[in-house]
Amino acid sequence: MKKGNLLEGILFISGGIVLLGVALLTDSVLDSLLIGFAAGAICSGTVMTYKYFYWNTPKNKERYQEKIENEKIELHDELKSKLRDKSGRYAYAIGLMTVSISIIIFSILGKLEVIDNSRLIVLYLGGYLIFQIVIGIVIFKQLLKKYE
Repeated sequence: MKKGNLLEGILFISGGIVLLGVALLTDSVLDSLLIGFAAGAICSGTVMTYKYFYWNTPKNKERYQEKIENEKIELHDELKSKLRDKSGRYAYAIGLMTVSISIIIFSILGKLEVIDNSRLIVLYLGGYLIFQIVIGIVIFKQLLKKYE
């Protein structure tokens, strides 16, 4: 595994600690959001760091090489099909990012009392985000069945 993965994990943990510090040292209406972001960053960074050390232990290096080889084989098989799927994935990812950012913006606007009933908008966008994730998995599994 690359050292960049370890660095990325450490940066996530550091960013989470900074956000947690800001949330605890300030008295703001955004404290709950900052704590949520801190928890997400710290947990993600911890998982990334754990994976780095797990795959770099001598007993797992061989399994990791096998995993990387299998991924390379999958990537190079049916290249044109993968490229078509990749364009669809980009559109899907952009939609997910848009909804995620919208949830954050509406949450902040609601906490700052710019929007009166932001809870309904946030719940709607949260439901839409979950729907998009589920439908993406369902479509992928259907396509996988079709081509296997």
